[in-house]
This record gives sequence, structure tokens and C-alpha cells, in this order.
Amino acid sequence: MMKQPLATRMRPTSLSEVVGQDHLIGDGQILTRMVNTGQITSILLYGPPGIGKTSIAHALSCDLGVPFGYFNAGVHPKKDLQDIAKKGTPGEPVIALIDEVHRLDKPKQDFLLMQIEDGSLIMVGATTENPYISINPALRSRSHIFELKPVTPENIAVRLRMALSDTDRGLGDVDVDIANDLLVYIGEQTNGDIRAALNTLDLAVMSTAPDGSGMRMVTRDVIDTCLQQRQIGGDKDGDSHYNLLSAFQKSIRGSDADAALHYLARLIQAGDLVSIMRRLLVIAYEDISLASPELGQEALAAVTVAERVGLPEARIPLAQITVRLALSPKSNVAYKALDRATEALKSGRNLSVPKHLQDAHYKGAAKLGRGVGYKYPHDFPYGITNQQYLPDDYARDRYLVFRDTDDTEQAQNTYHSVNCAVKP
Repeated sequence: MMKQPLATRMRPTSLSEVVGQDHLIGDGQILTRMVNTGQITSILLYGPPGIGKTSIAHALSCDLGVPFGYFNAGVHPKKDLQDIAKKGTPGEPVIALIDEVHRLDKPKQDFLLMQIEDGSLIMVGATTENPYISINPALRSRSHIFELKPVTPENIAVRLRMALSDTDRGLGDVDVDIANDLLVYIGEQTNGDIRAALNTLDLAVMSTAPDGSGMRMVTRDVIDTCLQQRQIGGDKDGDSHYNLLSAFQKSIRGSDADAALHYLARLIQAGDLVSIMRRLLVIAYEDISLASPELGQEALAAVTVAERVGLPEARIPLAQITVRLALSPKSNVAYKALDRATEALKSGRNLSVPKHLQDAHYKGAAKLGRGVGYKYPHDFPYGITNQQYLPDDYARDRYLVFRDTDDTEQAQNTYHSVNCAVKP
């Protein structure tokens, strides 16, 4: 008979078995205080996959002696949530782990809020997405939010040693020879994912044939075979993916090509080619802009090639344009100028377009003063003439502001020659 995965079998039955999260668990920490006083409220646990959200919910249930139910908001029907709620009453609540809590639809959410309000259900919501962005405010306001921190390889190794010694749930009834540094190595290669680490250890042990004495010798080669590829993270639907995209853009903006390539490699491994291409196009116009305007077209060409050839070859044009953008001079004056112009619209000043700029193509426009006095720039030397373009109440506004190191001398000279003589 097939056993459950090791990660499932080794799920903590007490907070004392949870590794990491020292800011939440341990002497004087909030979750431990909740257990010690028997006063637990609904909470939202936020962090990447495999970091221990389900384990903490299960451990809380065991420590408190409270019934526990599991519900996946994106998969399970409302009836399953109702069945869990039936196990609790206002005086004796049930703990419900709501996985992917950000996916709750309105009917499920309304039912859940009602159960939380009357005290018959305590929610432990788990999400990989930022709850301040992805969770409905009504649910968020009834919960305490705790962010789980990355688990170190050393902490993961502690959990793996527990599994190796546990005869009831773990691998304690199997003779295993594995060096401690290899347990840390598993933690490193699974990137803080305890579930992946336990299941990697399980596969490595159980796929290794015992020698003549019955000992299973687990080596680095065996582990590498079971890992296949390091767990880099960056789930393209999770908050960590948006953190990678943010770090990618900020590295390019900061002209650090090495850091930009590091984050590009991680984003490529996550497989979200669309987000990478979109972000590169944004960077070309948000961060490079007038300093190297030709890079807008280069970025478009690069992402077009990447889209057509697909991965893995797409990494070649993506790498090239990433380096080009990172090493280019930077400017944000154009869109910042638009932001200033947009903000100025909130001032309440008169927005009437000057009459000499108004549409004058129809019969009778001149009688209304439309277009009268307009100076056609092409009729003047160098195509420039002195006339007011902004509405009267905005005539003294300045939105486009150059710094000494910004853009090209030509752009500044053009701006000043056209505008500075016109605006009083």
C-alpha cells in the first residue's frame, strides 16, 4: 500500500515542531501566546508556497484541541465550507484553514464572514499573495495578518532530521546514511520550501536500494537526481513573482546589469514570458525615455523576436535588451511632466481652450471668434512663433522640468526655444 507523502505525514502536531517563524512562534511570541491563553482569533498567513502556512494551522488546531477542517477557496464548493462550519458552535469553534483565501468568491465569503462574526468558526487564511492587495477589506478587517519569513536551509535540515528519526510518521524505521551537510544542501536547493525538501528526502531514501547490511546510502548524486532542478520560486500567480518583476525593473533603473540579469534568469525560470516582455517595454519608456529614445524601438524589436521564437531561444534577445537598458542613460522627465499636468487639472482653474486654438473649420466659426488670431507656425522661420497655447489660467504652468544630467542638449534647447520666450 502506498504511503502518503512524507511532508503530509510529518505535518506538525504542535507549534513546537514548526521550524523557523521565530517572530511568531516561541517564548513570548504572538501565536504561542494565543495557544497558552486559549484565545485565538482569525488570522491571515502570507508567504510563498511550502513555507509552513498549513503546518501552522494544523499545529494550532492540535495545541488547542479544536476541530480542524481544510478548504481550498479556488477548488472546493461552498457546501464543503458549510460542512466544516457544522463542526463548530459559538462556544466551541472549529478552525478552518482556507487555502488560497484570495480566491474566495462572494457567496463563500459572505458565509464565512457570518461564521466568523458569530464565533463558530476561526479562520486561518493562507495566501501567497499580498493580503493588503488581494484580500477583500471586510475579511481583512476581521483578521490579524502575519507574514511568514523564508525558512533557512539550516532550519529545514532540522525538520529533515526529525523526519529521519520519527518511527511513527517519518523514516525512522528505515536505516539511512546521509550526511548532515546534505540535509542543508536539500534546504538550499528547495529554496525554503519545507514541503519540497521533505518530499525530496523521501524520494531519495526510498529510491535508494539498501546494501548488504540493509543500509541505504544517500549521496549527493542521488539527491541531485531527485531534485532535477533547483526550486527557484517566482510562481507567476504569486506575490513573489511581482517582487521579482519589481526588483528586475529597479535593477535596470539603477544601471546594475548584473542584478538585472540575475532577476531576468529567475523570471525566465518561472516561465512568464509575457510579464517579462511587458515590463521591458515599460522600462524603455518609463526609465530610459528621452535619454535614449531609440531604445523604445529596440525593446519592441527584442520582445517581438522573443515572442516569435519562444523559450529557450527567447532568452537571447531578452538578455541583450536588458543589458542595453541597464547601461543606458536614464530619464523620467516626460512621464513626470504628464503627472504634473494631470495633477494641475485638480486645481479647479478654468479649462477653456484659448479661442485662437479652437476648431475653426466650419462656417460661422470666425463670427464666434474661433481660430481668430491663430499663428500657423509653418509660416514662420524655423517653424516657431510666439503665441499662447495653454488655457489662460494655466499659462504660467511649467510641467517639463530638466535636470542637468537629463536627456539630450537638443531636447532641452528645443523646449526652451519654443516655450520659454512664449510663457511669461
